[in-house]
Amino acid sequence: MRDTRVLADQFEAHRGRLRAVGYRMLGSLSEADDAVQEAWLRLQRSDDAAIDNLGGWLTTVVGRVCLDLLRSRAARREEPLEVYVPDPVIAAPGAHDPEREALLADSVGLALLVVLDALPPAERLAFVLHDTFAVPFEEIAPVVGRTVEATRQLASRGRRRVRGASVQRVVDPVRQRAVVEAFLAASREGSFDALVAVLDPDVLVRADYGGVLQHPVATSARPLVRGAANVASQALMFRSAAREARIVLINGALGLVTMQDGVAYSVMSFTEQEGRIAQLDILADPVRLARLDLSALV
Repeated sequence: MRDTRVLADQFEAHRGRLRAVGYRMLGSLSEADDAVQEAWLRLQRSDDAAIDNLGGWLTTVVGRVCLDLLRSRAARREEPLEVYVPDPVIAAPGAHDPEREALLADSVGLALLVVLDALPPAERLAFVLHDTFAVPFEEIAPVVGRTVEATRQLASRGRRRVRGASVQRVVDPVRQRAVVEAFLAASREGSFDALVAVLDPDVLVRADYGGVLQHPVATSARPLVRGAANVASQALMFRSAAREARIVLINGALGLVTMQDGVAYSVMSFTEQEGRIAQLDILADPVRLARLDLSALV
């Protein structure tokens, strides 16, 4: 007779890795948890005695569930968002949180998740499972319904796109903190010149407001803004929110959570290059912000 307690313990030993797979595949913490739960349900229905490598089996099951979710995601959205920023993982600077650290192994910053989100589902799966979790192509191929060689090519295309986007991070923490603090100080002061000075001339801002009807300033703020002067001008619109902003770790790198009356107003993730901000990914969707774990701010 199957011992469900032993099976549950074995599954729990793999949960962190499985959640990390789901997060990289979906960019959504809640959907990643749903994918992990579905893997548990499938394991309960399976003949676990016939599974030689439980970790590998569970990883490919989560991958298959995520692939189905990615393929149906567009159909579930009534209208495609102009900008989508994946769920951030937030922690206090210097905090030790094994669960968050497991999610963020291999420097999975928001900028990287944005690039992954643009990959076709099968390409994303092949790249994530092979390059990040070392799943052999022979095991990935049946999931995507391709030959081993075709699956290898999918991962290769994904790899080239990620490298071409320059989102693999090599972070200098001292320089990064100086940049974030300079941006925050300039925003609080309302200094246009100081903001321009900390921005790369070709800086890109991607802001996810969750739809015009959900956000009070979305009608006047643009979701995509490029260029230091344009970005500085838009940043000045949020000067009041910057007064309550806090520096936190966002996906392992320093960023900001802005507040208004003690309520999270936005999460800002910075991509820094050579001492300036090259990209700023902002989650300002009030519905999704309300679901975030902001215990790090307490």
